[in-house]
Amino acid sequence: MDFSADALDHGELTLTEARGMDRPLRLSSSEAIALLLALRSLREVAEAHPGLEREPGALDSAIEKLSAATGRAAEQAASVQVELRADAPSGTLQALREAIAGGRRLHLRYVSAADVVTERDVDPVEVRSDGVTWSLRAWCHRAQGSRTFRLDRILAVDVLDAAADAHPDLVARDERPWEGDGRLVTLELTSPARWVAEHTPVEEVTDLPDGNLRVTLRAGDPAWVSNLLLSLGDAVLAVSPPDLARDVAVRARRALEEYGRLA
Repeated sequence: MDFSADALDHGELTLTEARGMDRPLRLSSSEAIALLLALRSLREVAEAHPGLEREPGALDSAIEKLSAATGRAAEQAASVQVELRADAPSGTLQALREAIAGGRRLHLRYVSAADVVTERDVDPVEVRSDGVTWSLRAWCHRAQGSRTFRLDRILAVDVLDAAADAHPDLVARDERPWEGDGRLVTLELTSPARWVAEHTPVEEVTDLPDGNLRVTLRAGDPAWVSNLLLSLGDAVLAVSPPDLARDVAVRARRALEEYGRLA
């Protein structure tokens, strides 16, 4: 496909090589049902979290038009009950959105993937979802750095009177996509660490000529993959991406320094 650059300059999107997109799409029954259920699920999320739907009524309009166009498939989809599991305490998402809109600081009581409960003040930047989990991107005053907090791990949230500092470049500088399906991590491990491939959901496992193995997995949480690497110790031969290896090495050196102080 190709687009008209001249039309785009005037605010219009025009296909010059449509390749079949110049006629209405015909959905199969299964496609129509899947699309209707997805739209209904999205509407459930929007109804549970007021203010999420940027164009009020857009989902209802889309569902109505698609139902009218698909006939029997719409009747089948209507017979399916849609229930979504809330992944955050009631009111948490709304409180975060209000704080972001009002430029207010938040106080969080948060439990990490390592089951450590902390309390911290944060400047919220944005709330986002990958369709599975919701997360808050914020500047953490306790850690003095940007952090991502899963909403289902926020135990309590309070909107403070203090104004949040502006962090316009926080998201732009974030090159570590831990949200969603997670960050793709590749590990080279010695043979005794094969249990990682057997007990952890992995993308790919490659047996190496020397008897070791290469494992590719998606790490949805930085604390989890950091803890995994530290627990493996000498069984870890190589880590990619390099900045993950550096972060874990820094954490290991700090732990060793603490042992030195105890000694």
